[in-house]
Amino acid sequence: MPWIVRTVSMIVLSAVTALALLALVTQAGIVVLQRSFPPQGRMIEVEGARLHVVDIGPRDAGLPIVMLHGASSNLEAMRRPLGDMLAGNHRVVLIDRPGHGWSTRARRQDSTPQIQARMIDEALGKLGIDRAIFVVHSWSGALGARLALDHASRVAGLVMLAPVTHPWRGGVGRYNEFIATPVIGPLLAYTITLPLGYFVTESGARNVFLPQTMPDRFVNESATPLLLRPREFIANAYDLVTLKEAVAAQAPRYGEVRAPVTIIAGAPDKTVKTDIHARPFAATVPNAKLIVLPDLGHMVQNAVPDLVKTEIETMIANIAPAQAAANFN
Repeated sequence: MPWIVRTVSMIVLSAVTALALLALVTQAGIVVLQRSFPPQGRMIEVEGARLHVVDIGPRDAGLPIVMLHGASSNLEAMRRPLGDMLAGNHRVVLIDRPGHGWSTRARRQDSTPQIQARMIDEALGKLGIDRAIFVVHSWSGALGARLALDHASRVAGLVMLAPVTHPWRGGVGRYNEFIATPVIGPLLAYTITLPLGYFVTESGARNVFLPQTMPDRFVNESATPLLLRPREFIANAYDLVTLKEAVAAQAPRYGEVRAPVTIIAGAPDKTVKTDIHARPFAATVPNAKLIVLPDLGHMVQNAVPDLVKTEIETMIANIAPAQAAANFN
C-alpha cells in the first residue's frame, strides 16, 4: 500500500507540475501574441461588451459597409483583401465580434446572434451610422440574419458569404464542447490550448480554404493566432456550441427579412454546407439572390474578392433609386 500511495502521489505531482508549466507558457504566449498583433482601431463601449472597430475609407461615400467575421477569426479576416479593396471608394467599418480579436465581452454566455446583434447595433448607433450594407461570413450569417430581423432599420442590405443560417446534423467538435464546459474548459484553455494550437493553426486554416490554396502568410496577416488566447478561445467555443439552437429558433422568422440579400457560396464547401444553409435561406427570404459557384470553398472573401465587391456595389447602386421611389410614394 505505501508503494501505491507513493506512485499515485508522484503521478499527481507530475501532472500538477506539468499543468503549472503549461500555464506559465500560456501566459508568456499571450504576451507575445498581443505584442505581435496589436489593435488597429478604436474601442467602443456597449452594454455587456467593449468592441474593437476599424473604420476606413471616405466618410462621405454613401452607404457605409459593415463587415462581420465568422468563428475562429477576427476582423482582419475580412479586411484583407476585401475590406481594403472596398475602402478605396466606400466607408468600411470592420468589427471584432464580442469576445474575439480585441473585443471583449462581460459574459462568456453572451454568445448568440441575438445578443451580439444588439451589441453591434448599439455600437453603430454610437458611430452615427443609421443604415449600412452588412457583409457577413460563415458564423456571422446567422448574425446578419438576426440584425435584419431585430434591427431592420439599420440594415439597408445584406451580403452573405458562405453563411450559417439553419441547424445541421452533428455538433461542432468535441474539443469546443469541452472548452465550453465549466471548470474543465478554463483548465484546458489556460494550459494546453495555446501550446498545442501553435502547431496546428496553420494546417487547420489550410483545410478551411479547400479546394482553394491558402494564401502565403494568411495566418499572420489575419492575426489568426490571437484565437489561441484563453479568453478568446473560450468565447469562440461558446459561440459555436450555442449556435445550432440559436439558428433553429430564428429560422422560422426568415420570411420576415425585407432587406435585399445576396448570398455567395460554394458547392464544395465542407465547413458550412450550401445545401443546408444558403439554399434554404435564399428560398425563404423574399428579396434574395443566390450565387453558388462549382469550385468555391469556404473562404469566399479571399477566393473571389472581385466578385464580392461587384455584388456589394451593385446592391448599393440598386438601393438608392429604390429608396428614392419609396420616399416619393
